[in-house]
Amino acid sequence: MSDLLTALTQVLEARKSASADSSYVASLHAKGLNKILEKVGEESVETILAAKDAANGGDKRDLVYETADLWFHSLVMLSHLDLTAQDVLDELARRFDLSGLEEKANRNKS
Repeated sequence: MSDLLTALTQVLEARKSASADSSYVASLHAKGLNKILEKVGEESVETILAAKDAANGGDKRDLVYETADLWFHSLVMLSHLDLTAQDVLDELARRFDLSGLEEKANRNKS
């Protein structure tokens, strides 16, 4: 895992038990999973809109900014559920040399 993802994972884990007054992440954890999911949904929509704008000549930096927000809030969600970015990276690695069509077909058999 990249040094940045490792450091971010450690910070997110530490913030789970921090005071809600001390950090944004701690306040999200204190508000619970539904609030975190709401933020993931909000950032998903903002990322989609930024992608549409970028495809129509808009500033691609906005798309990068919104994607960073989406990834960040997704990492908070994973942390809240005792998962990490490494869990996602492991799944991506498992799929790496697998055809997308084959992976989807195998998933549907389970």
